Amino acid sequence: MSFREHDKKTFIADTARDFAARRISKRDFLKKLGMAGVGLSAFSAGMLGSPRGFRGDTSLIGTEAFAQDASVTQWLKDVSGPFKGTKIRYTSEATPPTVVLDKLKGEFTEATGIEVEIEIVPLEQVLAKATQDVQGQLGSYDVYYLDQSWVATFSQDTIDPVQYYKDKPDLAMPGFDFEDFSKPLVEGLAAYEGKWVGIPFDIPIFMTMFRQDILDKHGIKVPTTPDEFLTAVKQITEAEKANGMFGTGLQAKSGHYSLNCDWTQMVWNEGGSIFGSDKKFKGNDEAAIAGLQRYQELAKNAPAESLNSTWDGQWQMMASGQCALVESWDEFFPGLDADDSKVKGLWMPAKPLVGKPLRAKADVGFGEIPGYAHQGGSVLGLSKYSKNIDAAWLFTQWACSKDVMTRCTLLGGFAPMRLSSFADDRVKAKAVVGPGTTRHLEMVKWIIDNNIASEPDMPLWAGFSNNEIPVNLGKLLTGQDFGGDAKKCMDTVAGLIDAQVADAGLL
Repeated sequence: MSFREHDKKTFIADTARDFAARRISKRDFLKKLGMAGVGLSAFSAGMLGSPRGFRGDTSLIGTEAFAQDASVTQWLKDVSGPFKGTKIRYTSEATPPTVVLDKLKGEFTEATGIEVEIEIVPLEQVLAKATQDVQGQLGSYDVYYLDQSWVATFSQDTIDPVQYYKDKPDLAMPGFDFEDFSKPLVEGLAAYEGKWVGIPFDIPIFMTMFRQDILDKHGIKVPTTPDEFLTAVKQITEAEKANGMFGTGLQAKSGHYSLNCDWTQMVWNEGGSIFGSDKKFKGNDEAAIAGLQRYQELAKNAPAESLNSTWDGQWQMMASGQCALVESWDEFFPGLDADDSKVKGLWMPAKPLVGKPLRAKADVGFGEIPGYAHQGGSVLGLSKYSKNIDAAWLFTQWACSKDVMTRCTLLGGFAPMRLSSFADDRVKAKAVVGPGTTRHLEMVKWIIDNNIASEPDMPLWAGFSNNEIPVNLGKLLTGQDFGGDAKKCMDTVAGLIDAQVADAGLL
């Protein structure tokens, strides 16, 4: 299916609005976006109808320890004179950094006289609003939240921040430092065809987490491989099941992207991949089946509610003391250390499990990056159609500055984009047990630098990872179909996916 650019964006905007109004199903929404050559990253598609929980601690906003850097405030006052009284708009889904930024925006307004409206809406509405805005070059929004899979689509509609920084020295924030952004995040999220489409803003990523007290109780060392992990999980389940604890907890809800996240990690750890270099689905080859069979064993050693749980349910299992080992999102940590947590201080971070050698990039398709740490991410883009570009540029620099990004991390506990944030004394000082802890971030930085993995970069993937794959995996795990046969299940998935890839002309 081909579209002229204007018609394509009309189609995308109309499709997003139809889904927002629930005139079409999630399945049809993702399918239509794929037809138009744009989609959601699978991570963001998984958020549709299931937003990420914010587990940080914003109660510290306004305290002296979290006050804005005086030099930043002075710079804003010095350069903002011509823009006082203007208003800029930014629309985003409720990501942890956006939630914190919305709380901090008053600092920017007080220093500049520039009003900021942060419109937090469901992801499909973010896409509809941004697409409609660029299609008509309306300038209704000055800053765009861009899911990583939208970067190519919106690359011509945003201003390269690196170039604009050079072109506008009178508005360049001193010490902004583009070299301070993690290189893997720039390459994986922000850059397209030699330019920055936006500035890296958010990066949830997998890590191993374990209950040190439970491992010590049973003389188990921290697992470093899938084999060790499964052995430990089984041992803990056998010893603790009578006490209501299982070895692990999963995000294995049938038909939900969270199940796909777990599955892809199992496939990569066995040396497999989702697609091959021939662009055929490889989730049914020997390596992938071994990973799925291992996951079936984990499911037998997890609370029954794992089969009806997304990431929130998995976090609840961890927080309530129902499991002792997981591989999942780093963002869980701040909530686990909250004052009302039953397991405060008991969970510990570790490197991702290292399985068989990863399949080479030359042997996979659609830009897939096999790795030991599943990730999702987003960027902030400066609209080239903004009627207040320079005011919006001041806001974008401020929002992504070392000071603000570091304070967002301190208040939210999520992985920062900047190298300096990881090294900041305030961040290190919060690497202790307590609300909004950062004690997991040293490990997160190592993971980003060494183990980051990415799912296929193709418009149809959002649909596959939210429908065909987790729907059929759910049938297998719950016994609705396939008689427990992992190979039979994935052969069915391969047939469905290969047919659609061929029909879309992607082979």
